Amino acid sequence: MQRSILYPFYFLSASLLLGLTSCKSKAVAIAESAAVTNEIPAIQIIDKYNVNALDFTTLNIKASAKFEDANQSQNVMAEIRMKKNEKIMVIIRVLGITMAKALITPESVRYYDKIGNKYFEGDYSSLSRWLGTDLDFFKIQSLFLGKSIDDFSKGKYKVSIADKWYRLQALETDGIDKSFYLEGDNYLIKKQEINQPQLDRALQVTYPDYSKTNEKFLPLQMLLEARLQEQKTLIDVEYKNVNFNEELTFPYQVPEGFERIEIEKK
Repeated sequence: MQRSILYPFYFLSASLLLGLTSCKSKAVAIAESAAVTNEIPAIQIIDKYNVNALDFTTLNIKASAKFEDANQSQNVMAEIRMKKNEKIMVIIRVLGITMAKALITPESVRYYDKIGNKYFEGDYSSLSRWLGTDLDFFKIQSLFLGKSIDDFSKGKYKVSIADKWYRLQALETDGIDKSFYLEGDNYLIKKQEINQPQLDRALQVTYPDYSKTNEKFLPLQMLLEARLQEQKTLIDVEYKNVNFNEELTFPYQVPEGFERIEIEKK
């Protein structure tokens, strides 16, 4: 199976944004501070993190993305359309031509790929088995927004300082090691690590820089490294342009003659 078929969802699993009125704003990179002491309670860090909750209805993002694995490296352009908590559409283009399109909702996952002339329709359990990392709609949405894929209000965390950031390490793991790194000024997510040692798979997402637009913070870049045993996939996404609360459409139709991908259930 060609790796190109997976591009829309490696892009989604990697990881854009906000505003109260429809607008276009120039993003300005912000300075970030290192953590000072690990004596601060986890709940205090989480409260400061929650101050940066994003309020928006829709967003439209133009981005460049580089995909790399053991077999190939490819640069593409991507458009991400989001209706908050309802749907996300990702359009992958090469030289201005749409090569793949994905539409995801909390209930379902759909996409097609013109290189392989294939399409997929299913739920997250099937896709998670296929990609080797657990997914759901809200985790994907959070990755794009530079937010934690964990709901901090539902877990317990140990605080330490690592890589000059505050590290929140989940204490209730269920076999999954999760750590979240936040900078010490605005308490923005700098890195999140999800490791499943028993399955020999891991996901690391890094946000090197943020900008402040309309008094809200958003990532300028997302670096994702997904590993399943000896297989690695690297994704570097740079956000080029973001429009807020515009009226968006989400047209999706599989071209005629495409073959459906069937994923065996285990």
